[in-house]
Amino acid sequence: MSWKRFGGLVAITVVILIIASSVVWFEGRDRFERPGPLPEQSIVFIPAGSGLAGIAQLLEDENVVEDQRLFQIGVRVLGQARSLKAGEYAFPAAVSMRGAAEILASGEVVVRRLTIVEGITSHEAVALIEAAEGLEGSLEDVPPEGSLLPETYHYRRGDSRQSVLERMKASRDKVLSELWESRAEGLPIKTPEEAVILASIVEKETGVADERALVAGVFVNRLNKGMRLQSDPTVTYGITLGVRPLGRELSRRDLRQPSAYNTYVINGLPPAPIANAGRAALAAVLNPEATGYLYFVADGTGGHAFAKTLKQHNRNVAKWRRFKRSGGQ
Repeated sequence: MSWKRFGGLVAITVVILIIASSVVWFEGRDRFERPGPLPEQSIVFIPAGSGLAGIAQLLEDENVVEDQRLFQIGVRVLGQARSLKAGEYAFPAAVSMRGAAEILASGEVVVRRLTIVEGITSHEAVALIEAAEGLEGSLEDVPPEGSLLPETYHYRRGDSRQSVLERMKASRDKVLSELWESRAEGLPIKTPEEAVILASIVEKETGVADERALVAGVFVNRLNKGMRLQSDPTVTYGITLGVRPLGRELSRRDLRQPSAYNTYVINGLPPAPIANAGRAALAAVLNPEATGYLYFVADGTGGHAFAKTLKQHNRNVAKWRRFKRSGGQ
């Protein structure tokens, strides 16, 4: 074979290899960028230290990508091999391999939510934190009643339970400090701690937003006149200490039972909060509505009927009792 003929064969072979490589490259790029096999959104957790090979295999196992080897090649070509981050990610349906790689490189992990409702006790809050999916570790202890701010808290998988609890405490302290500075003058509440105690009672007395300032005003009026608060939730707390629900209605005997929390028996405020009050209840106590009301009772609609005199109050109580006898809840 002449060198000329040999050179021609080599040239042809090179051309064929180039064409074949181009076909493979374009086919691979097409597979890397086209919609993937995932039928619906999926949450996948990438453990720290997984490495590119481990991540690729996990994504294939979770049906996010169809070929873990091609995924690795594509990620290396993109220069993202060292950019993929650990964490919990949401992959949308039919995400491409390229799209999955970009999600992992962004570090935009799933944000979870934990809602602590107003009026919850610290034992109940701890139970919710302990049950929250994705949090790690255990809590050191049950925080003091009233030391947490009820609201919705965001967290990421792997955050510690204690860190979430500390955020709840810090939020309460911040809100209380802000509201205390703008409190009304002439209140019978002398310290921020007393404000928290009264706010916890208001929180347990009404779930109606528009009533908080009215209920707070009633209690402020009673404190100013030296009247006992006579709040049923304080009696309940004196029995359960917030550890469990009472599971029954209060009896007349309960109202007479001596307890540090029973405001039918003691004068002034109980020694500590009976729940964790939200921002609105704290604000209501520190800026209550100015009225002459000294009494309130449920009205059968979810709210309360307010009265300035005992005679008016007794009429409201009679109306409430008739409502209950008629089958009202």
